Amino acid sequence: MSKKHAVGAVLLWSTVASAFKLSLRYMSPLQLLFYASLTSLVLFGILYAREFRPTRENLRSAYLGLINPFLYYTVLFSAYDRLPAQEAQALNYTWPLMLVLLSVPMLGKRPGVKTVFGLFLGFLGAIIVATKGNVTGLNFTDPIGVALGLGSAVIWAGYWLLNLRDGRPLIEKMFWNFIFGLAYISVAVAVSGEFSVPPLQGLAGAVYVGLFEMGVTFLLWYRAVESDVAFASNLAYLVPFLSLFFISLVLGERIEPTTVLGLVLIVVGILLGRGE
Repeated sequence: MSKKHAVGAVLLWSTVASAFKLSLRYMSPLQLLFYASLTSLVLFGILYAREFRPTRENLRSAYLGLINPFLYYTVLFSAYDRLPAQEAQALNYTWPLMLVLLSVPMLGKRPGVKTVFGLFLGFLGAIIVATKGNVTGLNFTDPIGVALGLGSAVIWAGYWLLNLRDGRPLIEKMFWNFIFGLAYISVAVAVSGEFSVPPLQGLAGAVYVGLFEMGVTFLLWYRAVESDVAFASNLAYLVPFLSLFFISLVLGERIEPTTVLGLVLIVVGILLGRGE
């Protein structure tokens, strides 16, 4: 059953880049985040209802919820709003490389030679994607979009490391993260004056994102990793490539050869650094 959980998670995560881009045709990044987070909160609230127990430990979500969902998805959706989906998802996928870099100051880990070479290859791949192959000229079509895409990877890597220290059950942790996160998001939406009911197509997209990017897929992945971490981890490397298939099929984007090359280098870089 664990293999089915892993396959399900990978397939669902492969569709979300397309869902982001489709939804953003009908609403702003903040609006998408509000309705998607509300959907996730309802989901985790239903799952957590029987075990609901407010404790002081749940106050940890006051800062974790600020990072994820609020800060992470604000930056990520803003990147998708500015960039082609294939570029945004490739840049966001550099988060395991950022994880290695952040592990140096946060965990005191020193990368070996193989890891350093992997980092070089991975970030070279990111530059190839962002410049469409014009590496020497460093000609970014949207520098802010690129910064947002890479910034989302940094934020997720930082959240991942902080999350390692949080021993609460997954559903409890996610429920409280979204309670606090939605509070921050609501304030941001109110201050920006962007609160409105989106068209039905946008609302449907936000619900899909809330269920299958932020909600159900995490539960499937958690079950898969608990049962067979090696199988799940290896299968995860298919996500960015399957995502390109859906981006081409659903959004009609022409997949650039430089995107595929850059993603290959990013994945190879991640694999090189994984064993150290």
